[in-house]
Amino acid sequence: MTQDTFKALVLTQEGKKTVATIQPLTVGDLPEGDVLVAVEYSSLNYKDGLAVTGKGKIVRQFPMVPGIDLAGVVLESSSPDYRSGDKVILTGWSVGERYWGGYTQKARLQSRWLVPLPTGMDTRTAMAIGTAGFTAMLCVMALEEAGMVPGGDKPILVTGASGGVGSVAVVLLAKLGYRVHAVSGRPETEGYLRELGATGLVSREEMSQPPKPLEAQRWAGAVDTVGSTMLARVLAEVDYGGAVAACGLAGGADLPTTVMPFILRGVRLLGVDSVLCPLARRRQAWARLAQDLSGNALQSIAHIASLEEVPQLAGDIIAGRVRGRTIIDPNA
Repeated sequence: MTQDTFKALVLTQEGKKTVATIQPLTVGDLPEGDVLVAVEYSSLNYKDGLAVTGKGKIVRQFPMVPGIDLAGVVLESSSPDYRSGDKVILTGWSVGERYWGGYTQKARLQSRWLVPLPTGMDTRTAMAIGTAGFTAMLCVMALEEAGMVPGGDKPILVTGASGGVGSVAVVLLAKLGYRVHAVSGRPETEGYLRELGATGLVSREEMSQPPKPLEAQRWAGAVDTVGSTMLARVLAEVDYGGAVAACGLAGGADLPTTVMPFILRGVRLLGVDSVLCPLARRRQAWARLAQDLSGNALQSIAHIASLEEVPQLAGDIIAGRVRGRTIIDPNA
């Protein structure tokens, strides 16, 4: 690389095949935006895995720099809201899908997409949290607003607990004083999930069984990252007046349930979307993360990889071989 060039992971299309390559770019190659950012870290999420492997209809145009989040320092800005040297976070807004994302050493962005890095948080911790942790916090906030408080006689359930959103949800809920049970499909993750704060484990096989319209009331509430039959099972088992924050569709968009949990038990289904999230709520969520989730709490669930490792890791995350959080360092 020369002084004028930097590297990025670029997706192109050859026929129907998505191809990921490391390419040299210049600032002139970047799309329009009022803020130029030196990217310090991004992260690898399930949606990134779909984009990089081409297994999902994630990318809307080619070429594309994937990566649905990033954290870094402002190099240049024509926006009154940011100036050179400011540390910023970007999650959502369809970056890595419609707009170039975080798998690059430099990114030109719209200032309205950005959130200032909270006081007391560094960019590495921000991407250890990343879109997954941000989504987990939105789920926790939704449950709190629905009346969930620590100390109840039934635990909170987290599905997909060994994944990115699920792992951070377990950590957050445990640190806030909730009793947490975690759903995982792999017995070898028991030690990992207990280290995060889970006090009980439930097998994925059990929670994947189609439920009766109502089952025994086992959970005060839940964070569901899977959807489909597992979400139906969770809804049938939530306590009277409880709530489920649902944020994922890994199991599919169908929901084979009835109205009975909602009518006979007053269960509330709370949809959580980290993309269509107002700026004020983004700031609130990141402030809570800085307050409630220290960097030390994430050490056991985060590891760093380079841009060159992303294609292999993308396949691994789709295959369920990645647990916790993967931080991408474009400068490694």
